[in-house]
Amino acid sequence: MAFGWCSTHITWIAFAFAFIQCTSAQLSPTFYQSTCPNVTNIVGQVIQQALQNDSRIAASLLRLHFHDCFVNGCDGSVLLDDTANFTGEKTAGPNNNSLRGFDVVDNIKAALESACNATVSCADILAIAAEQSVVLSGGPSWSIQLGRRDSTTANATLPNTAIPAPTDNLSAIITKFQNVGLSLTDVVALSGAHTIGRARCTVFSSRLYNFSGTGNPDPTLNSSYLSTLQSTCPQNGNGSILAPLDPGTQDTFDNNYYINLQNEMGLLQSDQELLNTTGASTISIVNDYTGSQADFFSNFSNSMINMGNISPLTGTSGEIRLNCSKINSGATESLSQSVSNLLNIIKQYQSVSQ
Repeated sequence: MAFGWCSTHITWIAFAFAFIQCTSAQLSPTFYQSTCPNVTNIVGQVIQQALQNDSRIAASLLRLHFHDCFVNGCDGSVLLDDTANFTGEKTAGPNNNSLRGFDVVDNIKAALESACNATVSCADILAIAAEQSVVLSGGPSWSIQLGRRDSTTANATLPNTAIPAPTDNLSAIITKFQNVGLSLTDVVALSGAHTIGRARCTVFSSRLYNFSGTGNPDPTLNSSYLSTLQSTCPQNGNGSILAPLDPGTQDTFDNNYYINLQNEMGLLQSDQELLNTTGASTISIVNDYTGSQADFFSNFSNSMINMGNISPLTGTSGEIRLNCSKINSGATESLSQSVSNLLNIIKQYQSVSQ
C-alpha cells in the first residue's frame, strides 16, 4: 500500500509540474487571489508600523526594489546574505552600507509566512513593498504584477556597472536603463523616486568642493542651495551625514523633485543632468512633470510596472524562499511540503487564467 501511495503521488507530482510548465508563466495582479488574498494589506500594515519609528523606510524599501530589478531582473537576489561559500549583492559598491530596510522585509516575510506559508516570494514582497511605500507617502497606487519567484544565486559584481550611479552623466544613465529594456520616459519618471528619501554627504560632496576635479563647486548648483549643503556637509567632514533628496517634502511623494530641478536644486549630479544636459530629450518630460503632478504619478506608476517586469523568474524557475536572506535547504523539505507548494502554484495559475 505504501509503495502504491508513493507511486500515485509521484505520478501526480509529475503531472503537476507538466501542468505548470504548460501554463502561461506570466505575472498577474491576481496571482495570490486564491492562496494569499490579503498579501497587500499585510505588507502595508508592516510598513505602516515601521514608518512610525523610521520616516526613511518608505524610500529605503522603494530603493531595494530598484536595486534588485537592475541586477539580473526582479528576483530577490539583493536580499541574500553572504556566506562562507557565497558572495551576494549586499556588499557590492552601490549597496554596501547604503541599502537598508532588510529588517522590515524580514518582518513582512514573517507575517506572510504566518498567514500563508511558503506562498509569497521575496521578489514579490519587494514589488508590493515598493508600491505600498509610495502610497503611504502620499503617492499613486498601481496594479502590482505578481508571480515572481526567488533566485537561488546572486551576482556580486554586476551591481557595480548595472545600477545607475549618482555621478553618472545622462548618457550613461540612459544606457543603463536601456540595457534592462526601459525607455527615456522610464528614466525621468523613475528618477522621481528621489522625491522621498535622503543621501549621505559622501555621495554628492564632490559637487560641493571639487566637481570633476576642477577644485570648484558644480556651477549648476543653486548658490543658496550650495551654501546650505556645504553647511550640512563640511569639506572632509562626516560623510555619513544625511541630506534630503527633495528639500522640504522629503517624506512626501509629490512632484517637488522636478520643481527643485528647475531651481537647480537637484541633490545628485544624476538628478540635475535630466534638465541641464543641453538638447536632451528628457528636458520636455521634466517640464511636463513640473507642471503636472498627475502626469508624473501616471507615468511613474506605468514605469514601476515596466521595471517590475524585468526578467522575472516564473513557473518552476527559482523557488519561494522561506527566509529572504538565504536560499532554501532542499534536504529539509518533505514530500508533503512539496505537494503543498505545488498545490499553491496550481491555484495561483488557475486564478490568473480566470
